[in-house]
Amino acid sequence: MVVELFESLLPKLSRGATITTDPLSRWSTYKAPNAAVTVNVTSELDVATTVRFCNEHGFTFLAQNGGSGWATFPGTKDLVIINLSNLNSVVLAADKTTAVIGGGARVYETITAADSADVLVLTGNCNGVGVLGALLGGGYGNLMGKIGGMGVDSILELRAVTADGAMRTINASQEPDLFWAMRGAGPNFGVVTSATVKACPTQKDKRIAWSGALIYTEDKLEQVVEAIQNIELIPHAVCFMYYGSSGPSNHVPVIIVTLWLFQGTPESGKASFKPLFDIGPVMDTTSILPYTEWNTSANPFCTHAERKPVFTAGLDKLDPKAWREVWNKYVEFQKLPTAHASAVLLEAYPNIELDAARTPLASFPHRAVRFQAAILTWYTDEQLDKAAVKCGKEIREVWRKSNGRDFNASYVNFAHGDEPLEEIYGDSLPRLRELKRKWDPEDRFNQWFNIQ
Repeated sequence: MVVELFESLLPKLSRGATITTDPLSRWSTYKAPNAAVTVNVTSELDVATTVRFCNEHGFTFLAQNGGSGWATFPGTKDLVIINLSNLNSVVLAADKTTAVIGGGARVYETITAADSADVLVLTGNCNGVGVLGALLGGGYGNLMGKIGGMGVDSILELRAVTADGAMRTINASQEPDLFWAMRGAGPNFGVVTSATVKACPTQKDKRIAWSGALIYTEDKLEQVVEAIQNIELIPHAVCFMYYGSSGPSNHVPVIIVTLWLFQGTPESGKASFKPLFDIGPVMDTTSILPYTEWNTSANPFCTHAERKPVFTAGLDKLDPKAWREVWNKYVEFQKLPTAHASAVLLEAYPNIELDAARTPLASFPHRAVRFQAAILTWYTDEQLDKAAVKCGKEIREVWRKSNGRDFNASYVNFAHGDEPLEEIYGDSLPRLRELKRKWDPEDRFNQWFNIQ
């Protein structure tokens, strides 16, 4: 019946738009959205038309681009997916200081377009991720120091379809309250069809970074954690740590630290991260990389399909004893059949001071959090679901206790889906609830950390 009903929508859409029952590929199949139909739009008007159609007929809808969301979904019956992937244009302004990124553009498409135009644009660090979805949730990325803020701060204007099906231009002077709300809680307020963001004109020989991995054996764990805790990252430096597999065939767990320094050299890179080199990695893959290759090493991490429930925590400090406990729990799960690709992730970015007079503050709440941590349980056997959830929750609790918090400061783009809204939206929640009642009184946008 649902498919037959949507046949009446198709003639109202643009040429090239399609409606299908084929499921879209997603990064994780664990508690993924259960779609009855997918509307593959080709224009902003198609989005508005689809939203109005769903409103008229009582269908719940969800916009999707890269399908890389980590959160679990509620299993809504007769869910309509609005697939934005055809809205993937990236258009640079004549002066190359801004770019208009379509709601369907993914990270690698955007980087390629920016590089061809001799500019840099802040994106996430996985090539297959939808750019705007990542930016609207906060938007950590390598170029935070260059751009001067997080992804939400690089957004200058949004084009979005709101709950009433209207197409709107949203910026600091036009619907400023909605502009504030969407930069941190966007999917609760509209479907973003494009965004104007900051761009930085940069010569080719300056669009480089010193980057790569240092590999350590597990006996170096406490030293590595302490070194990352004590390193003060300069604005153009980024540091990640992983617990992960050493590779086929035995998949022995190792500690992987990836480093990134904008316009760095081997000399400046090793000086900036000297404490980590002093520990004595067993392997060093660092080198000079062009802009288009900064994310290449993360491509395996972005692979779609298979089950990947994730649990996360925002951390103010790193406790080596707690991270040893996390290691033990991770190794116990990672050795289970089909679970060898599981990983623990720690992200450390520089603390970027913003000029509030120049950059209107967004609703994203957790700017002071120093580290983002996540346990990614990755497997194919559904019978491991219970063990994966147990492992994830236990590790998340270890992190919470090690920080002395009553609850975690959870980054919404990494969160699992079971967190209280106060963890996700922090001090912004009361105002977000007020604006939700104004802009979405019937709660049409209800699939992603729904503000109620």
